[in-house]
Amino acid sequence: MAAGFSAGLSPAVPRTGAVPAGRALRRTEDGVPEALGEESRRLTREQLFTMAATASINFSSMICYSILGPFFPSEAEKKGASNTVVGLIFGCFALVNFLTSLILGNYLTHIGAKFMFVAGMFVSGCVTILFGMLDKVPSGPMFIGLCFLVRAMDAIGFAAAMTASFSILAKAFPSNIATVLGSLEIFTGLGLVLGPPLGGFLYQSFGYEVPFITLGCVVLVLVPVNMCILPKYDSIPSKDSFWKLILLPKVLLLCLTIFSLSACLGFLDPTMSLFILKKFKLPAGYVGLVFLGLALSYSLSSPLLGLLSDKLPYLRKWLLVSGGLMTALCFFMLGPAPVLHIESQLWMFVLVLVLIGFSLGMSAIPVFPEILQCAYENGFEEGLSLLGLVSGLFNAMWSLGAFAGPTLGGLLNEKLGFEWASAIQGGWALLSGLATGIFYIIEATRRSSSSSLQNPPGNNEERTHLMGSET
Repeated sequence: MAAGFSAGLSPAVPRTGAVPAGRALRRTEDGVPEALGEESRRLTREQLFTMAATASINFSSMICYSILGPFFPSEAEKKGASNTVVGLIFGCFALVNFLTSLILGNYLTHIGAKFMFVAGMFVSGCVTILFGMLDKVPSGPMFIGLCFLVRAMDAIGFAAAMTASFSILAKAFPSNIATVLGSLEIFTGLGLVLGPPLGGFLYQSFGYEVPFITLGCVVLVLVPVNMCILPKYDSIPSKDSFWKLILLPKVLLLCLTIFSLSACLGFLDPTMSLFILKKFKLPAGYVGLVFLGLALSYSLSSPLLGLLSDKLPYLRKWLLVSGGLMTALCFFMLGPAPVLHIESQLWMFVLVLVLIGFSLGMSAIPVFPEILQCAYENGFEEGLSLLGLVSGLFNAMWSLGAFAGPTLGGLLNEKLGFEWASAIQGGWALLSGLATGIFYIIEATRRSSSSSLQNPPGNNEERTHLMGSET
């Protein structure tokens, strides 16, 4: 796969790029400047190493994140934590991630992207091992307090690594970022799919500590590997700020899109397994197989959607709008909503999950390049500083949705039931899809009217008439 990407994804020449002084531009036989050809070959090697490093963090972070599900809630209850407290332990990860992503994204150029990436992996690996030691802590407030502390530290490490990886990828693949992000989502989905069964197997076979110690050590082994292979990108701090970026109307709408997708996905974590067990009477071991429908469809469709987003940029707006509306419809059908008077069937439930995975990819993959394009159009300086702002903003909005989705969704599920709760939760995607569609229609109308004012149709006719009279 790496060879295919090195052949197909050549880096774009930066807008502000210049040839170093004293270095002449000699052209090769195919007409390409030699300096640029040398630079392209050098960056191709860096691209491969960058992809390997980011694939490792995508996979390892997601598998460490998802191993908690099968057994931690029951272990926490034995230590005196209520269901509400367990939910807060899960939720604090997203909340701390939200705050940390904004801060680290703003100071990425001061800290250094490579250092932030490697340090984030190191913290995440150490904290994962520490989480495996918590069963030795006395039950009650001390156990609960340490759970919150360790989970918050894990969120800081995760935010650092992911914010840096997004920025490094965008720097290495300036003209193919959506394709690369979409392709690397395969490793994200793989981590989410393998985490619960692997964690459950290690827990049943060896006890509470072994899953965390094993995966934590794997992450720590990857740290020196990434220190060696990850390229270092020089950067100059910029005066641009988060407020200047987020107050752009288009960026605000795209932030709503990120939030709505994450909230819809997060809603399924605490609610869907309970609904499957109660409604379809499946054994607990088969619940994870139902989750595969969503994870696999998202992971497998993301590379194609990323390629479309890069090769046909005008399709991004349609992907965003149709993806939001399709997600809303799927959540309305997931229960299905009682107003439809349709009896829920297992095959229909799995089919809707597959469509949700595809629709989430339609909206999620084009967001990052759309925010970058909007920033460039509004005068932001190109460079690692802007990439840090965008990646920090993306991770922050995703984390905010990951906190709000399970919290509000769990409350709705308790009060109204899964059928109505899922339909209402789809309202976030409906709102973002409609708002984005209206914005793009208004934007297209304004552009067409401004172009017609700059080039009145009468001018061409008058010029033709005058030329004809002269002859």
